[in-house]
Amino acid sequence: MTDFRDGSASLPARNGPKDRGVVPLFPKSDASNRHIAVIGTYTPRKCGIATFTGDLVDQLGRFHPEIAFDVYALTDPAEALDYGDIAGEIMADERADYARTARAINESGVDAVWLQHEYGIFGGDHGDMVCDFVDRLAAPLILTLHTVLADPGEKQRAILTHLLTRASQVMVMSRHSADLLARLYGIGNERLTVIPHGAPDRPFGRQRAFKGYLNLGDRPVLMTFGLLGPGKGIEHAIEALPAIVERHPDVVYRIVGATHPNLLARDGESYREGLQALAERLGVADHIEWANRFVDTPELLDQLEACDIYITPYPGLQQSTSGTLSYAVALGKAVVSTPYLHAKELLADGVGEFVAPGSAQSIAEAVNGLLDAPDRLEAMQRRAYAKGRETIWPRFADAGAALVEKSVAAPRIPAARLFATPGLSGFTTMCDDVGIFQHAIGTVPDRNHGYCVDDNARALMLMNLADGFDARDADAWSRRFAAFVQDAWNPDLKRFRNFMGYDRKWCEDCGSDDSNGRAIWALGHTAVHGCNEDLRWWARGLFDAALEGLADIDSPRALAFAMLGAALRVEGEPDHAGALALLERGGAVLDGLLNAVRRPDWAWFEAVLGYDNPRLSQALIEAGRILNREDWRDSGLTSLAWIAEMQTSATGQFRAVGSDSFYRPHEMLPFDQQPLEAQAAVDAASSAFRVDPARRWFDHATMAYRWFLGDNDRGAVLADVATGRCRDGITPRGANRNCGAESILAFQLAHYGVIALAHYQQPESGGDILESQRIPQKPTAHIR
Repeated sequence: MTDFRDGSASLPARNGPKDRGVVPLFPKSDASNRHIAVIGTYTPRKCGIATFTGDLVDQLGRFHPEIAFDVYALTDPAEALDYGDIAGEIMADERADYARTARAINESGVDAVWLQHEYGIFGGDHGDMVCDFVDRLAAPLILTLHTVLADPGEKQRAILTHLLTRASQVMVMSRHSADLLARLYGIGNERLTVIPHGAPDRPFGRQRAFKGYLNLGDRPVLMTFGLLGPGKGIEHAIEALPAIVERHPDVVYRIVGATHPNLLARDGESYREGLQALAERLGVADHIEWANRFVDTPELLDQLEACDIYITPYPGLQQSTSGTLSYAVALGKAVVSTPYLHAKELLADGVGEFVAPGSAQSIAEAVNGLLDAPDRLEAMQRRAYAKGRETIWPRFADAGAALVEKSVAAPRIPAARLFATPGLSGFTTMCDDVGIFQHAIGTVPDRNHGYCVDDNARALMLMNLADGFDARDADAWSRRFAAFVQDAWNPDLKRFRNFMGYDRKWCEDCGSDDSNGRAIWALGHTAVHGCNEDLRWWARGLFDAALEGLADIDSPRALAFAMLGAALRVEGEPDHAGALALLERGGAVLDGLLNAVRRPDWAWFEAVLGYDNPRLSQALIEAGRILNREDWRDSGLTSLAWIAEMQTSATGQFRAVGSDSFYRPHEMLPFDQQPLEAQAAVDAASSAFRVDPARRWFDHATMAYRWFLGDNDRGAVLADVATGRCRDGITPRGANRNCGAESILAFQLAHYGVIALAHYQQPESGGDILESQRIPQKPTAHIR
């Protein structure tokens, strides 16, 4: 007999397209060089998920070489393994390792992250360290769920709920798991894909050759494989052997696999020894072969090829995935199994035979029934082999590649769209005769949340710039928003109110510091850029009256907003004492904060990042420019360069500081990303260019503006140029569909900001930017 281990032609290659000449069902994607990070346990670790992760990487790499994988293996410090050439390791119980790995993945610029989830492989309570890990990932998340519990505990449900809120696509390997996700978590088909566990593609009916290879002769061979433990139900198969041996005295039952390492560490080999003692008592020990070791996949397939009937007598019926069951079916083995979840799906319609859990008699009757009728046995084997063609590796790889394509962000937008002027219908439909509503449900204004001075101040600034109205309409809209700001003014407290209900009643006597800062900013802007002199006169008067109320404000952002208004006020009146004093005080505060908090890896004003971050740098730049403080100007530029770098992804896209970052010292998380941040980046770059006319500021501003148009981590087009609407931001799953006032105004104002910057930008090389980028030729006031 030929020794098949030498790779001779007597046995074809173990798996892959050469086995059967299989052509993938689906043509390969037009996408090239997809780059995916894979997270999970990994070979040579001895666990089913490690094997699956290895198969995932190997088989997609084989059938879809346009997809490259970086593997990050979850490791156990007690088990030192050589993982070969992988991207990195994550100590499962080390929280810092998850943060370090997430940062490395983000910096690698992968197109997606494919995470294998099972509660037991991650650190923390029920593996909850995975939650903080996925919060830090910027690329779209593909989630493979290896366990979906029908009755999860409170903690287990919370973890899975969190993962599902972060996942762009979810993969399960059984219809039952998909139904559970739909019923318990409301996951719909647009995000959920069932991809059955993959399996090798080998020729049918080679038992005789492989029995010879394993020195089994022509004996009927039964087999069970897996890490041994009480949950396998092997004792019931052994109890069935006397009845099987009585009818088929040459039968052999092969039990292949090492004892589960956790059980081995706790109890040694007592479970296996108990099974062996049971076989001795029943007189069937000579009919059992023990392969007491962990076998790798190629050897497992050879072992499976030699068997006639594969037995999975699991007493528990909730197992939703079994890789070895998939392998056995694909190799054309008759299967006798308890009706656990995966088996019920894969073995339906006569593909296998079901037995009652815990019933040795049921197992004996099923096995004898097949061995007694060779034609029936072969017919079942052929049905299994036919079923297995649905799950062979080429099919699995095609489905996996399609899942990758569903997950990755859309391609970047063409440059020609960049400077198109947004329409205003989306803006005006958010307004009534009082002002602009705060929020919307989708594109429908939400009256329940009324109005705020923040948004009406921004709307007033837009009216100072927008060129989509004739003079009469511009005057009417401007007065509407100016009237709101005027009504917000509380002269007794010398502060602005912020929130007003739909009933036109103020909800407070004094608004937040930030809202007061924004009101001052809008007044300074209108004092210079208002659409007529009457409006500019009104703004100058209210600006001067409101300055007194800022005396006790020291919130960095509120000061920055007010300083931007003061810088504009000085632009119209260079010797305005109050505005100059505000710039002096605010500049000293911001510069002091920066010097106190800054460290080599954190060149920022605060230990945390919040919203509207670039405004702090912008305000310091403006104060330095106007007051001739080169130190403030340089600190503003340095800090702006730092925040710009922090908000630039490895692929050169704008990545706004996520709201998950708020209140987390010295960390930046990628979601949720908000339009306000992109607008602030545009305007701050414009201020920077005035004092440092380098092309990099124009490039950063246009990068931030492109974020609105789809050049972002999710390829989500947030802004509709035709209507001027804008979605409320980017979540891990894509765009937030709501179109609130803040988002619409951020997009509109960012447009005019990038246009203004382009008009006074002098190209260093490459021809005229205005001509090459088709920028509208009408000069526009600087937003600052």
